[in-house]
Amino acid sequence: MTVGDPGEAAIVTPGMTVDDPGEAAIVAPGTTVGDLGEAAVIERIRRRTPAPPDWVPTGIGDDAAVVEPARGTLDVVTTDTLVEGVHFDRAFVSAADVGHRTLAVNLSDLAAMGATPRVAVLSLVLPGTLAVADLDGMIQGLLALAARHRVALVGGNVTRTHGPLVLGVTAVGAVRRRRVLTRDGGRAGDELWVTGAVGAAATGLAALRQRPAAEPAPDADLDDCIERYRRPEPRVRIGALLGRNRVARAGIDLSDGLADGLHQLSRACGLGAVVDAAAIPVHPGARRWFRREGGDPLEAALRGGDDYELLIAVPRRQRRALRMLARLFRGVPVTRIGELTKSPDLVLRTADGKRALPPGYEHFRQGAADTGPTRPSARPSTASSTADRRG
Repeated sequence: MTVGDPGEAAIVTPGMTVDDPGEAAIVAPGTTVGDLGEAAVIERIRRRTPAPPDWVPTGIGDDAAVVEPARGTLDVVTTDTLVEGVHFDRAFVSAADVGHRTLAVNLSDLAAMGATPRVAVLSLVLPGTLAVADLDGMIQGLLALAARHRVALVGGNVTRTHGPLVLGVTAVGAVRRRRVLTRDGGRAGDELWVTGAVGAAATGLAALRQRPAAEPAPDADLDDCIERYRRPEPRVRIGALLGRNRVARAGIDLSDGLADGLHQLSRACGLGAVVDAAAIPVHPGARRWFRREGGDPLEAALRGGDDYELLIAVPRRQRRALRMLARLFRGVPVTRIGELTKSPDLVLRTADGKRALPPGYEHFRQGAADTGPTRPSARPSTASSTADRRG
């Protein structure tokens, strides 16, 4: 059946085709994006998207968005793509979770650069069999996170595929020229600090794989790990504060795990590092889970990704300034875990002595059964982020 008159149907049912995209506000259960068609899908997204701010004179609906630059700032641009079966598995995450994660990984990259996010564009590669309800959920999850951080969705692209669901976001932030945080600014003797706690997301995924998604977590810490896996929290405010106050010399987000971040940061600086194993803030839920499962919580925290915490290099003389600034981090702790060294070696200092820091995840070098990160990084020099080939 074809619906050609906007007055004919307020509800679209499976098997209908829609000639007027304005008709598709309500759909019957089981309706797919293939039933709607491209124009109706785009209109459906546009209707759910808030009106852009005044500094976006042209948003969704034209060939390209027009954005007025923030005065006196540089644009910071990042992009990430999530592929079903590689970066997420909908057996473990809801449609809204997928939308949230798609934007969150981009905001985390901007935070690592000290930038304040402003706009995003969304690319959707959709199987025709995708339920419209799932599309709505993904858009809802993305827009909810965007609203929290005042990010305007200003455009994008929709296309069809016979392969897996793919979501990509390009995000743009703003930062003043002398406030940019990069990976290569650290110097020997700078202290290494990390926000929050690590190992939570890896624990959350491991727990989800062992039990039905609807089953409640046995304790609050494990429940928090699961939530951190499903909806990672990019450290947007912290990154902007670090850049604005010039407390840190270098930074990176921990998309692929702490070990990977340490390798990437030290390599960019042309330095090595010594890390105190006892100081690493492993999430309490991760400690209990991996001990109970016969694993090493420290190793899991070092290698596990999707935490999206920030690793920063801070001059010793700025230690007090960082602690003062941390009062504005809204309860997120920041922990000193080591320092950069002139020696190129990366050393993990443990109670049993010193050993080499384990390698981080690297795309294409891992075996097919590996459960490490796989999100392509916005920066060419990085590996990727946690994958849900892990889930």
